Amino acid sequence: MPKVARSTIIDAPLEAAWALLRDFNGHDRWHPAVDESHIEGVRAADQIGAVRNFKLTSGAQLREQLLELSDRDHTYTYCILDSPIPLIGYVAKATLRRVTDGDRTFWDWRSTFSAPPGLDTALERLVQEEIYERGFAAVRALLSRRSTKEGLEARPARARRAPAGTIRCHAMVLDAHGGPDSLRWREIEVPPPAHGEARIRQTAVGVNYIDVNIRAGRYAQFQAPLTPGVEAAGEVVDVGEGVVDILPGDRVGYACLPPGAYCQYRNLQADRLVALPPSVNDEMAAAVLLKGMTAEYLLRRAHRVRPGDVVLVHSAAGATGMLLCQWARHLGATVIGTVGTEEKARIARANGCDFPIVYTDEDFVSRVKEITKGKGADAVFDGVGRDTLLKSLDALAVRGHLVSYGQSSGAPEPLDIGLLTPKSAQLSRPAVFHYTADPAELRASAGQVFDLLARGALKASINQRAPLAEAGRLHRELEARQTTGASILLP
Repeated sequence: MPKVARSTIIDAPLEAAWALLRDFNGHDRWHPAVDESHIEGVRAADQIGAVRNFKLTSGAQLREQLLELSDRDHTYTYCILDSPIPLIGYVAKATLRRVTDGDRTFWDWRSTFSAPPGLDTALERLVQEEIYERGFAAVRALLSRRSTKEGLEARPARARRAPAGTIRCHAMVLDAHGGPDSLRWREIEVPPPAHGEARIRQTAVGVNYIDVNIRAGRYAQFQAPLTPGVEAAGEVVDVGEGVVDILPGDRVGYACLPPGAYCQYRNLQADRLVALPPSVNDEMAAAVLLKGMTAEYLLRRAHRVRPGDVVLVHSAAGATGMLLCQWARHLGATVIGTVGTEEKARIARANGCDFPIVYTDEDFVSRVKEITKGKGADAVFDGVGRDTLLKSLDALAVRGHLVSYGQSSGAPEPLDIGLLTPKSAQLSRPAVFHYTADPAELRASAGQVFDLLARGALKASINQRAPLAEAGRLHRELEARQTTGASILLP
């Protein structure tokens, strides 16, 4: 009989966590997999025997029954009554305990069930990852956004205070698309936040290859004049009407469109912000949010990496590549990576890459075939584009998946779909912003990143720092492939 047990630490007091979780009909407010829920009949949501009938975002319908709830012990037990997922005899118990080291909460969640022959491992993984880990991440993100001292009811009243006036500050402005020198240091005005917005004093700004592409005019939807940048961290100064979850003084980060992060202050939709836990400082948040959430969606959703898989990661010593290598290794995969120099090979190896390949010295396709004894990689994560895409396809195993998620060398030439046929290969071109467009998915993805950072499974290196006014210099280094790890700008 499969048994699943997982636990986590919530950076919120026990009372706040229990108030959220004891509502047997409230999981649609925090679990990203649940679409809607209602209690059948006339029983209250906290009454023993209550049955919740809920629909998952996938469309599946489930019924679960509350078997036990104790406000004294902060625990509840429930079982599945009906489900299209064959979790036979599923019984789960959640327990919360106060952590003596700070005002935090320990959450233990465990279950037992039977499974049809051959499905034990798959169903254990489903419960661990899709139910427990996604639930942990969502609750951590949600509760970290709430005041631990003022109580939940005090926050909306604070949010309605009038914003300050216009703020004058500096930004890197792009008047016309071009090279790094086209970025200009200018004074700008940031008006009070509109309805649903927060105004942020930025303390660290991430530098990413999407910034280079926007600056160079490679995306038709982003036309100059504009301010580049999609990733930053800082402190909320004030908020507009309708914002209750983010308050002045909150430490926040973001990785989203529209561009505009290369500045000292900016306004942004509040539902695009994630609260930063105490374990993640502002510089780390600006360095890791976009790259970490990219690694999360690539390895867990665009292509689900499983133990025993062989994956190939291009640019394995870059900021995203290093996180992909670490996370894939954490998931039990064998990781092969391409790099440009022996020094970068050393960096990649130190960050979870089992087999670094210096592509300037040897053909990576031949080396992948040699490492895998002719089979090829189960998945290739290609953020390079034009220079590598066709060879990445050659490096795939039969029924492998080529995930093209970037184009640092330029857009690939149009691909003849018939090239996929000899291996029954899959090709996808996902974008991180489609996987974080929903606020619940955004918070869950960021929560996964913060959790692995706190547990030491992920480590991010900030190897390049520069004043915001010197953004052009970091762009030159990035385009010349002279950087390793993450680069940040300091306003």
